[in-house]
Amino acid sequence: MKESRIASAADPSTAPKNLKFLLLVKHTPKFVPKDSTELSEKFVSYIMSDGKKTTARRVFHDCLKIIETRGYKSPAQTFEKAVRNVTPSLEVRAKRIGGSVYQIPVEVQPKRQLALSFRWIIGAAKGKKGSGLARRLADEIIEACEGTGTAMKKKDDVFRMAQANKAFAHFARY
Repeated sequence: MKESRIASAADPSTAPKNLKFLLLVKHTPKFVPKDSTELSEKFVSYIMSDGKKTTARRVFHDCLKIIETRGYKSPAQTFEKAVRNVTPSLEVRAKRIGGSVYQIPVEVQPKRQLALSFRWIIGAAKGKKGSGLARRLADEIIEACEGTGTAMKKKDDVFRMAQANKAFAHFARY
C-alpha cells in the first residue's frame, strides 16, 4: 500500500504546475515590492545573510537581469520553472528499528520541498568559483530550468536513494 503511494508521488506528470501550494508560510511578508512575488521574496530571504535584505534583493534582481540578457523572455517564469524542476517529491529518513538503522523513503512535505529546492539552488551557486553571486545564481537557475546542473543532480541523487530503499517503505508506519 505504502509503496504504491510512493510510486505515484514520484511521477513528475502528477506534480502540480503551480507553485502556490508551496508557499505555506505562517505569515505573509509584510512588504512585497510591486515588481516582486511572494516566491521571489522568500527566495531573497534565503539568499540574505547578516540581515542584509537590500543586498540580497540586489543580487536577485541582478540575477534576473543576467537571465534576461541570456535570451530568456521572462526571467520570473524561468526562475519558477527552475524551482519547480528542483523540487523533490521523495527523500529518505533514517529510522532505528530493532537495533538497525534503515533509510526509509518518505514523501516530502510541501513546505520542506520549497526549502530544499531553494537550499540546493543557492548552495550550488555558492559552491561555484569565479564570478559574483548574481552571475553564479543566474547560471544555476538557467541550468535548473533546462534540467541540468548541480541542484538537479542533488535532486536526482535523493530520488535515486529513495528508489533504492523502497524495500524498507513498510517501516514508515513504525
